[in-house]
Amino acid sequence: MISFTLSPQQKQIKELVHWFAKHEVRPLALEADRLGRVPEEWLQKVNKMGIQLNTSSFGGGRSAPATEQKPEKKEREGNRVAVIAAEELAWGCPAITLSLPGPGLGGPPIQSSGTPEQKQRFLSIFTKDEPRWGAYALTEPEAGSDASGIRTTARKVDGGYVLNGQKIFITNGARASWVVVFATVDPKLGRAGHRAFVVEKGTPGFSAARTVHKMGLRANETAELVFEDCFVPAENLLGGEELYSAAAHQPSGFQVAMKTFDSTRPIVAAMAVGIARAAYEYTLEVVKREYPKQGRLYYEAAELLAEAEQEIDAARLLTWEAAWKGDIGEANAMEAAICKAVAGKMALRVCAMCLELLGPVGLDGHLVEKLYRDVKVFDIFEGTQQIQRLVTARRLYAPYGVHV
Repeated sequence: MISFTLSPQQKQIKELVHWFAKHEVRPLALEADRLGRVPEEWLQKVNKMGIQLNTSSFGGGRSAPATEQKPEKKEREGNRVAVIAAEELAWGCPAITLSLPGPGLGGPPIQSSGTPEQKQRFLSIFTKDEPRWGAYALTEPEAGSDASGIRTTARKVDGGYVLNGQKIFITNGARASWVVVFATVDPKLGRAGHRAFVVEKGTPGFSAARTVHKMGLRANETAELVFEDCFVPAENLLGGEELYSAAAHQPSGFQVAMKTFDSTRPIVAAMAVGIARAAYEYTLEVVKREYPKQGRLYYEAAELLAEAEQEIDAARLLTWEAAWKGDIGEANAMEAAICKAVAGKMALRVCAMCLELLGPVGLDGHLVEKLYRDVKVFDIFEGTQQIQRLVTARRLYAPYGVHV
């Protein structure tokens, strides 16, 4: 049975990350949003502190060496640590959180599907020497929610593959040392034709066409990537040829991408919870300080804030459940979809409500206004509301032989 009580170690991590978010991240949030970037000297400083965007231990630590062996009987808690830390960091600033050095969203597919050599080669570069980033490139202009429809092609040639196509809205894509890229060897094969590659920065034919100006998360780099006759050596095919050419039950690149979402959707949900909590706490303090204690507006605001707190707690517990199931090795695709859908919708509603309660205090240049802009994408990326409902429905009806 899942426990809702944090272990001493988890409490310590939560307190440490919250301290970092409060004293290092939050003070920089509005300036970074105005500048549209996180200052390089700050990134250098936190990298030397060992703070990285690593989804196996979000917000701190390094990727475990590929050769490291963990006791089989010891229950993993990496997913739970990830969502606990993600909430605290997003409470500080989600855009800065996503800008932290580290493997980022590109880490999970390498950890889950990469060969031992690939794990060592691509994950060992994240050290204190200099900030480095990894990235994950799935979305295309004509393939967003429908990831099965990607059109970036991978043509097999002697010694590797040649990639041609375009990816959009790629977090940290322009500065990444490598990008996990999904392409198809034959569009007619559908999902079975998908492959995952690790494309390294500086590879001929691979370029970042532009960075995108956004409504929210302005401080975080989002890039458009282009592949023009880009040769990728065979050793950069994620998992190697045997992963795709063995028995029919072996995964395609599409399945590698979907498996990644089972790990990252709870993290996105946790970040949405952190954003909502930040807006709620800020607004609560303003209401307590500025509203007449016995006035009608005070009681109306108190009722709205009480409802917000209930929704935040409910979304957090759903997120913890998805992370817990991942830690104990159970399938968690439905739980990951549910928590992502609930948290994203909840955070949108809470931030909008807080902005209305604040009135002029919440106008441009204030924390809650920034959070209101930032939170919208948390209901979109890693799968929209509609996609999360589809994933949930498919798993609910599958035992009855009903295809949704």
